[in-house]
Amino acid sequence: MDGPTIVVGLITKARGLKGEVAVRNRSDNPDRWIPGAAVFTRDGRELTVSRVRPHGDRLLVTFDQVGDRGAAEALRGAELVIPLAWLPVLGPDEWWPHDLEGCAVETEEGRRLGVVREVIFNPANDLWVTVDETGVEVLIPASRDLLVGVDVAAKRIVVRDVPGLTTPHGDLT
Repeated sequence: MDGPTIVVGLITKARGLKGEVAVRNRSDNPDRWIPGAAVFTRDGRELTVSRVRPHGDRLLVTFDQVGDRGAAEALRGAELVIPLAWLPVLGPDEWWPHDLEGCAVETEEGRRLGVVREVIFNPANDLWVTVDETGVEVLIPASRDLLVGVDVAAKRIVVRDVPGLTTPHGDLT
């Protein structure tokens, strides 16, 4: 597939004999997994959703192109992506997780916490994994109560300093 993509799901395992797979959903678009919707594997293979049903914290999905357990097993571990161009335009004070990666994070007082390396999707709120120049990792909850400002264009995020939360592990003095 040409052009940049974004991960919308991860196939975790095959289920049953007819090609159904368990998918860890990474999309907040309710139409992403409706019958007829398309997603792609990293190698560009297009998959069309034929059926979907919730199952705990995952979705059970059947694709038109996957007809048996063997084909489903071959997809185990596959990331499902869509082109970035398919994403809707966001409003002010909204951003995509991939836009946050590489942003410098600091407290209101100017203490540098590191750079966002990864966004961990979490039901309550996402967690931003920041890593400083010494390799120390701090998890920042993406909570409106904690965020002071996010400037994706400037690659800068400012958060409130909350003792025990914005303090690196092992530095709680």
